[in-house]
Amino acid sequence: MSPLRLILVSGWALLLSGCAAFQLPDNLSSAILDSDDLQTVEDGLPSYLLMVDALVATYPKNEEMKRTAATLNGAYAGVFVDTTAVERRKNMTTKALDYAFDAFCTYDKDACGLRDVPPDELADTLSQWDDEDDLPYLYTLGTSWAGYIQANSDDWLAVAELGQVQAVLEQAIRIEPGYEKGTALLYLGVMNSILPPSLGGKPEIAQDYFERALVAADGENLIIQVYYASQYARLLFDRELHDRLLQEVLSSDPYVEGLTLQNIYAQQEAARLLASADDYF
Repeated sequence: MSPLRLILVSGWALLLSGCAAFQLPDNLSSAILDSDDLQTVEDGLPSYLLMVDALVATYPKNEEMKRTAATLNGAYAGVFVDTTAVERRKNMTTKALDYAFDAFCTYDKDACGLRDVPPDELADTLSQWDDEDDLPYLYTLGTSWAGYIQANSDDWLAVAELGQVQAVLEQAIRIEPGYEKGTALLYLGVMNSILPPSLGGKPEIAQDYFERALVAADGENLIIQVYYASQYARLLFDRELHDRLLQEVLSSDPYVEGLTLQNIYAQQEAARLLASADDYF
């Protein structure tokens, strides 16, 4: 029996104890994130998404349950749902974003109106959450919102919310610049790599975020190099940087606590990008 299926079987028994149930999301997330078998996770995770939905319904005042639900739904949509399954990706990322807003609201009632704050007022509103305890909710909201926009990139109203996502993630890195091994900085780097210089983009800002993310990751979060290569180096047609970053990924040890699954995925993506480099450059 795989670790994921073992957790599913024992998980329902844990529900008999309220205290144990509150520990389940962290244990479940750890089992998934430390797996090196992408196929097993892809096959097994839908069952856990349903289970977490049930946990949220059972414990509606538990913000950690909702935050876990946001993270798992967003991660599954981003990694395992085919880009051709447009409606499914949209539905799952919408669900993840709803959970993220709800988690923040459950954590602090002052956050319940965040979704309705005018874009030009959001940064000032977010400044009240400046403590380390606030960080997970800011980060989950920012990353879930970014995933939602990516899935709805054909909707200009959704794309127009990029500035709000940036405000959320910038508030997160004000509290802890290297949060989640540089992943918050990575998201900001990607968002600033959307437009080439000829269309008004500012790639130097994107590069600064990517470089800061690499320092924060200290070689452990390999997805940073992948996005640095695919979003920045390809944007500027910098083949030397592109290949160097991807070779670093392939030569690194992917087994890092909390990052193994993501690193295995990063190595697969690095190999794919290198294989297509001659056609791209």
